[in-house]
Amino acid sequence: MKLIKPGAIQGSVRAPPSKSMMQRALILAYLAKGESVITNPTFCDDAHATMNVTQMLGAQIAEGIEGVMVQGGGIPRGSMLDCGESGTCMRMISAVAALSGREFTITGRGSLKKRPMGMVEEPLRALGAECRCAGGFPPIKIKGPIHGGNIRVDGSVSSQFLSGLLMALPLCKEDSEIAVTDLRSGAYVGMTRMIMKMFGAEVQSVDGGGRFLIEGSQGYRGMRYAVEGDWSGAAFLLVAGAIGGSVRVERLAKGIQPDQRIMDALFVAGADIVSEEDAVKVDAGDLRAFEFDATDCPDLFPPLAVLACNCRGKSVITGASRLIHKESDRGAVLATELGRLGADIDVIGDRMEITGKLLKGGRIDPHGDHRIAMAGAVAALNSEIGVEIKDEKCVSKSYPGFFADLESLRVEK
Repeated sequence: MKLIKPGAIQGSVRAPPSKSMMQRALILAYLAKGESVITNPTFCDDAHATMNVTQMLGAQIAEGIEGVMVQGGGIPRGSMLDCGESGTCMRMISAVAALSGREFTITGRGSLKKRPMGMVEEPLRALGAECRCAGGFPPIKIKGPIHGGNIRVDGSVSSQFLSGLLMALPLCKEDSEIAVTDLRSGAYVGMTRMIMKMFGAEVQSVDGGGRFLIEGSQGYRGMRYAVEGDWSGAAFLLVAGAIGGSVRVERLAKGIQPDQRIMDALFVAGADIVSEEDAVKVDAGDLRAFEFDATDCPDLFPPLAVLACNCRGKSVITGASRLIHKESDRGAVLATELGRLGADIDVIGDRMEITGKLLKGGRIDPHGDHRIAMAGAVAALNSEIGVEIKDEKCVSKSYPGFFADLESLRVEK
């Protein structure tokens, strides 16, 4: 149990490294020829899971002063690929593991066992692999190798499997074409394409992201890659500044991460924002209700919900249907747990409606969801009695240093 007391926020802190980019870098470094060095790494739980899986597939990984060294290629060390609780790892690795002619069982733990994976089956079969899930859920059993070809992918639940295919297919001899239906979180696909190009392979996007053309017989080369700051984790710190004082988050450059849209919400809500080349400073202001579409950046729902609790009037956040298959049923859990603190939250279809009011505080159960735990901690800052967070260690999934960073900024009332 972790107690976060009410208090003001003041000071500077570095943004955590992006777990999404760290995971992509590990996979591409495994697929590359030669050695890669990943600097500014994160050692969150999801990154560790991806390190373990790529090592099982044959990569040699060592941690050193410079960062994480990855020697690509190698012979698989086993057939069981344990993705921990990382949905990103599981969906991406399902395509990458299918490059091999060996049979693998891709499994996971905790909430990952209940997250949908059926979208991987038909496309991988169409590319020549044997693939089956347990009723659309993990574990996934795969035996390749896949070849290039024309396939259709459902992007309505997640873009992570599409990213895995984009990383894997350039290594097939044949060219490929992927037609995507109902693509969500398309910016994450852009992140994948960007880092793929850095490692030496390219993908062409046509029809506004509805089709992807992949030339076969490409290759990746080892390189030195610096993991950028994570807007998803930094969003909680920026909201903390907006509701509780002042914060400057460093190593937070503008790019294509979708969660940098937190800046738009903060601006509309009335926070005082100063954007620098590699940092963002947010000061508290006279916060007012806002409307925001988080369909393509669903990880922003928890910090946005806390922001809305501290705004005058009723805020509306759309895209709530994207939250059902996260680490928890995140929309329902947000409404329930922030409601325990005194928040006025309703989830109506695709809308989350929040009427701002002073939170009493109390105790929450994040249901193993790292972003709910972080939301509770930030909500405590402007509450009457503070917040007790059950099983707070779940934040290690994405941001192990979150509580230490928050504590370094906090000034007790």
